[in-house]
Amino acid sequence: MFTGIIEHIGTIEALDLNPSGARVTIEAPSVVSALAVSNSIAVNGCCLTIVALGKDYFSADLSAETIQKTSFGAKNGGPKKGSRVNLEQPLTAGKEWGGHFVQGHVDGAGRVTHLDPEGPESNNWRFGVEVPEDFARYIVPKGSVTIDGISLTVARWANFVTPGKQVSTVEVAVIPYTYDHTNIRDRKPGDPVNLEGDVLGKYVERYLEAHQERTAAPISQLSQERLIADGF
Repeated sequence: MFTGIIEHIGTIEALDLNPSGARVTIEAPSVVSALAVSNSIAVNGCCLTIVALGKDYFSADLSAETIQKTSFGAKNGGPKKGSRVNLEQPLTAGKEWGGHFVQGHVDGAGRVTHLDPEGPESNNWRFGVEVPEDFARYIVPKGSVTIDGISLTVARWANFVTPGKQVSTVEVAVIPYTYDHTNIRDRKPGDPVNLEGDVLGKYVERYLEAHQERTAAPISQLSQERLIADGF
């Protein structure tokens, strides 16, 4: 379990991809001394198991599912040698819970639409990401979303239709500290980013699906009316 508060930045030294899996090696001198083989670490929001350690690096294996679901397998703009990655160690007992519940189980990849200053004299940024259609239901205005492992608050949410498809875009506000201490500042339009929805919303969704299965109710998607009817 993680919180989405990025503690360290690492740099990919090697990424050996193949159809059945991969191994990534990350230079991370600021955190390596606290790691151990078999421990977990979140890399751009993806929970990985450490399989090897060096003086200033660690390595982790990627399954075929991880490559398919995350930006590691993106055909254009994905992580490569030299890319900076966000790192977070798992939450420990007694540690401050500064973000929100983050499992490190990436739901899918989105694409950056923009990263713009809020104004000509502002140090804050507006960060926009186009999200997959099947992920859009987990976006709640003023709720939490994890982008490349960072716990962020939804500032704006828009759905619009283009020829042939519906486009959903989430926009978050990025403060100077987050901009300076994560890899957001490296992002450019078109880059893939890892997305994870709030697990609490997923549990509510599954509860409602189970309730629908029991009652055979003809309600197919989450809505405010449906939540009220089910006692939330």
